[in-house]
Amino acid sequence: MAKTTVVVVDDSALVRSILTEIINRQPDMVCIGAAADPLLAREMIRNLNPDVITLDVEMPKMDGLDFLSRLMRLRPMPVVMVSTLTERGAEVTLKALELGAIDFVAKPKIGVADGIRLLADDITDKIRIASKAHIRRHVAPAPAAAAAPGAPAAPARPVTVSSIGRMSTEKIIFIGASTGGTEATKDVLVNLPADCPAVVITQHMPPGFTKSYAARLDGLCKIRVKEASDGERILPGHGYIAPGGFHLSVERSGANYIARVQDGEPVNRHKPSVEVLFHSAARVVGPNALGIMLTGMGADGAKAMKVMKDAGSYNYCQDENTCVVFGMPREAIAAGAADEVLPLQQIAPKLIERLRSTSGMSLNRV
Repeated sequence: MAKTTVVVVDDSALVRSILTEIINRQPDMVCIGAAADPLLAREMIRNLNPDVITLDVEMPKMDGLDFLSRLMRLRPMPVVMVSTLTERGAEVTLKALELGAIDFVAKPKIGVADGIRLLADDITDKIRIASKAHIRRHVAPAPAAAAAPGAPAAPARPVTVSSIGRMSTEKIIFIGASTGGTEATKDVLVNLPADCPAVVITQHMPPGFTKSYAARLDGLCKIRVKEASDGERILPGHGYIAPGGFHLSVERSGANYIARVQDGEPVNRHKPSVEVLFHSAARVVGPNALGIMLTGMGADGAKAMKVMKDAGSYNYCQDENTCVVFGMPREAIAAGAADEVLPLQQIAPKLIERLRSTSGMSLNRV
């Protein structure tokens, strides 16, 4: 069997050495080159044609994001970002995912060598996933047409998302996602109106990244988006992101739904886990729940989504053609959990259509 070929791009000689060693220990992959900066990497990629590259975010001679942007426009290929676990690192990483990187690994600020060795399994798993992922070419926004001299600049056209109408506060939308899911979740949320039901989201992300992710979504969406806090009320027109390193579930407190954010053992190797969130949806929200399973590796949440369906929820799964990785939706479909399998761009419109058709209706909790 042919091995997955990898080029490592990092300005640290120590990190390059450790990543090369980790990759070459795997029976199914080999590091065929290591570059200290993007200019060397460009030549190496051209000459060696690797299957995957790992790319440091902060690089000399050319910013890692600039390099990634050019790469995904001119020669799209699987990229796993190596990011420092800082607030700036989180923001840059999210931008990298927007540009088309498949996934990222967060390296510690101190004790980098030991930290990377501890992440060896995570790194190699993500390289394997990246090697099989659907790659999307990044298209730079078209430049605005030049205005006549002295003419006022045309205002940016706002995104218009029409209202759903009177909506029961009993309904909640549940989203599960992993690899490729930061952008897929964004694509769903930006198309939801401000008066939609509450949205509760588990996206597989490590600690330190979900707060920046929620803030980014909050700036793009009509609904308000935040990192979930334990015990807070879950309100219509709001989105709640599971904090990295904690499980998120929904509970009932009198007439209100509340968020439960708790530590605990990983479920399906994940914390947060979609399984935990979706089981709470079935138990607490029942037929008032709407489930969405987006791109991601593995099967986290598939069985629980079937439990949701059995409890009366209506569920959507992203189709294979628009997934970066089809694992989680495929497993949910195989479990009989899906009511509809749709391209990503159709999920929000179909969800809104269904909500409008049931506007004002509330099913009794079971």
